[in-house]
Amino acid sequence: MKLTGLKVIDLSLFLPGPHLTMMMADHGAEIIKVEPPGEGEPNRHIGPHQGNYSIFFRNTHRGKKSLCLNLKSPEGREALLRLCKTADVFIEAFRPGVVDRLGIGYTEVSSRNPRIIYCSISAFGQNGPYRDIPAHDLATEALAGIISLNLGADGEPTMPHVPAADMAASMLSFSGILMALYRREKTGCGDYIDVAMHDSILAWTSNVLGDVFANQRPPVVKNQRSLGGSAFYNIYKTSDARHIVLGAQEIKFVRNLLNELGRPEFIALCEQGPGAHQQPLIDFLSETFACKTRVEWIAWFKGRDISFAPVNNLREAFDDPHVQARSMRLTDTQGFEHIGVPVKFTNEPGSARFTLPSLGEHTREILSALGYNATQIESLIIKGAVVSAP
Repeated sequence: MKLTGLKVIDLSLFLPGPHLTMMMADHGAEIIKVEPPGEGEPNRHIGPHQGNYSIFFRNTHRGKKSLCLNLKSPEGREALLRLCKTADVFIEAFRPGVVDRLGIGYTEVSSRNPRIIYCSISAFGQNGPYRDIPAHDLATEALAGIISLNLGADGEPTMPHVPAADMAASMLSFSGILMALYRREKTGCGDYIDVAMHDSILAWTSNVLGDVFANQRPPVVKNQRSLGGSAFYNIYKTSDARHIVLGAQEIKFVRNLLNELGRPEFIALCEQGPGAHQQPLIDFLSETFACKTRVEWIAWFKGRDISFAPVNNLREAFDDPHVQARSMRLTDTQGFEHIGVPVKFTNEPGSARFTLPSLGEHTREILSALGYNATQIESLIIKGAVVSAP
């Protein structure tokens, strides 16, 4: 696999870092998850469980090893720094300044291993006025203006539901790490990467910045082409209280549908672009789609060259035959379901390894590989510097 032979140390918790390193594990990297004593990774305890693990943990930590260290102890810190000598990538997601106080910041780590790629993921980055503000996904989306775009039918902001800032940071961190590894092949030198969730989600706003940059004002959400101001990029309710969407505004799709429905006079509204003038067409389509059930509209649209989709719930989404064809829902030998591997290589394809580590399961193995003998490891355990699974 593409990342076979790469060793990654992951100190991050919750979603952006763990998701990133799971993708790396799926493509062959050795991921050593460094967990704090006690409860370890919070994902272990969040949400529904199957067997010994939560679904959340299963879909962020498959194929990893668990090393449980007390980084506040000198011996635990030294064990981590010794491990860094053997690693290619180091990922942390503490609040800015914490790793320096612990003595495991980039300066200390790179002095032990100048080739290491060190990635810090945080809410607002390592500098700037918001550097020290505690925040998860929702707060960063709020400050980045994303929540202002997520308006409900009442015109009020609603919860985004999908953690877009978390996932954007995960993907940009992944990209940055791979770029740094590629550059290291040329220079032999590592690098430091500063990824902020706030920066990451701002970088995803290209398609809604017209008024913001051209006219120095926020967009009128209901009039925006991709936020509800276009009849052909919108959500409609069906007669059985389900929903469908029209998902493309190219004029050929407009003509195809409106001619089929016998209302070509509305085509001119779409030729003028999105905005309040399209409301009569939105009203017509709302009335039309409310006359049949979701299933009836699925049958009606089949074979027609119009961008249409039913609104699936998440269970329906993972049961969809296309998802099965793309192997995006996997089932292990216990019958437990997993998210599939989204990056599809022809050569050396990724493969999900369904093994999940118990807290500190690999502590002895990893320390032994670093040169600690059995007596030294037992001493570290007794001191509370490390924790090993029974």
